[in-house]
Amino acid sequence: MCGQEALPQITRSSVTGVCVTGVMRVALFLATLGVLAAGNTLDMANPSASVFKLAAGDISYKIFGIVMWAAAISSVIGAAYTSVSFLRSFSSVLDKNYRMAVIGFIIFSAFVFAVVGHPVKILVLAGALNGLILPITRGVMLLAAYNKKIIGDYKHPKWMAVFGIIVALLTAYMGLMTLTTQLPKLFA
Repeated sequence: MCGQEALPQITRSSVTGVCVTGVMRVALFLATLGVLAAGNTLDMANPSASVFKLAAGDISYKIFGIVMWAAAISSVIGAAYTSVSFLRSFSSVLDKNYRMAVIGFIIFSAFVFAVVGHPVKILVLAGALNGLILPITRGVMLLAAYNKKIIGDYKHPKWMAVFGIIVALLTAYMGLMTLTTQLPKLFA
């Protein structure tokens, strides 16, 4: 199924993903707030993991590590596949060898992590760079939403475009602020 007949499935999947992510973020925020409200102090070397250690001890800390490892592996694989999928259209050589390109992307990511280390710093840097990439991709998607060659008869709601522009601008601003104010402190 593709084209406009896929819109209900795409909408349902998107809304489900956003809702699950939102609920998990609120739950994690409340858990962190509870740990801090109890008077605990986070370990700044690994603040995310320290929340779990403070809340439920070493077992929770180890489970957090396993969950983060699984999330990291799936993220790297997903990012590699997505990145190479976008780049395939620019090169016939890459298109023919996309599996090797995905594997190369994963190996490169592992190499960067092994050489640079500092997982918390890399996570903050990746988030800051993502904060700059997201407004660009959102802008491209908004432009595409009004291109008849791409969308055909689909009518993108104006209110969604307005909120999309606002979110893109806010995300770009926050990404720039993180890069210019927080990263120099983090990597000093």
